Amino acid sequence: MPRSAPRPTAAPGSSTSLRASNERRLLSVLRTPTDKGVHTQAELARATGLAHATVSNIVRDLTAAGLLDTEPSSGRRGSAVRLAPGAGVVAGIDFGHSHIAVAVGDLTGKVLAEERVASEPEDHVLDLRLARTLLERINPAVGPLRQVGLGLPAPVVNNVVRSSAIFPGWEGVDAAAVAEETFGVPVRVENDANLGALAEHRHGQGQGHTSSVFVKIASGVGAGIMINDELFHGADGTAGEIGHLTVDEQGPMCRCGSRGCLETYTSSEHLLRLLGSHLPGATFKEVVVAAGEGNLAAQRVIEDAGLRLGWALGSVLNLLNPGIIILGGASAQAGELLLEPTRTGLRRHALSSVAETPIVISELGDRASLVGAVQLAAEDTELVHSGA
Repeated sequence: MPRSAPRPTAAPGSSTSLRASNERRLLSVLRTPTDKGVHTQAELARATGLAHATVSNIVRDLTAAGLLDTEPSSGRRGSAVRLAPGAGVVAGIDFGHSHIAVAVGDLTGKVLAEERVASEPEDHVLDLRLARTLLERINPAVGPLRQVGLGLPAPVVNNVVRSSAIFPGWEGVDAAAVAEETFGVPVRVENDANLGALAEHRHGQGQGHTSSVFVKIASGVGAGIMINDELFHGADGTAGEIGHLTVDEQGPMCRCGSRGCLETYTSSEHLLRLLGSHLPGATFKEVVVAAGEGNLAAQRVIEDAGLRLGWALGSVLNLLNPGIIILGGASAQAGELLLEPTRTGLRRHALSSVAETPIVISELGDRASLVGAVQLAAEDTELVHSGA
């Protein structure tokens, strides 16, 4: 559904509006995975705060609409309820510096199929036709495509790309509106670091914490922030630009126009430039291998990057006090080689009360932003009966 033709909404306070709100509450609970894979109607009533009769009526109508499946449950707890397999699927698309990744997931955000292809840096355009081709190839066709989550390595405000060194020509463009013409369904656009934060919080290292920070260190450096289990975007959507914290006023010039930004010391591209004469043509993975085998130059640049990163993360911890910090992106391949100096730098610059906050490597690796794109689409999908 194009954004130029939004779904009609009921008047606030009307019975239709209340009904839609109750359906959203119930569907939100059903999207939360459980060990059993189902929720009983009694559990749905407790989780939503709705009356048992209200839950029963909603379940009946959504089952008739093909959105839910029910089956008898033992005891007096009511029918077991789950999202119907045919209720639909969502898609996630992650455009990176050197790849395009596409995934299809169910309405809980579980990935069902995915594919990743390489792209050349000089070809950095939003190749939506290629993404659609990949999507059509992997779509399990278990229901209609409901929504697409699109991840970009750029600041995004209300689906509009604010700036992008990787996708020149897209600054100021409503990427969602353009993508909706390609996919024919609603599209939600988000910064890739934010998507990594969402994925790790829901499915990875951030589980069990109400707040977490995901730091993606690749060709650039950015962070996604989860507060009270929700993404924090800031006043205009650009929260998390940790790569442009100044760690040395006399440092090298950054692409943002400032000097001594964290990104100029820790991005994978920066580290590869430093090692150009020592390990010419090496990938970052090869740098990590060399460091593990005792290459002093490789060890030193990773150590220096970690110390600077710890300095910046100390400020993040002092300001936000998250439960955990998760490192992702290409540089996270260094593992403990990066983590040890990062913890050292952090202890030098963080208050003692937060200096022992866990800092870990991403559990989802280079899939984090893609998994987050699927999760975003699932959580954003409108499935109330009146619009199904």
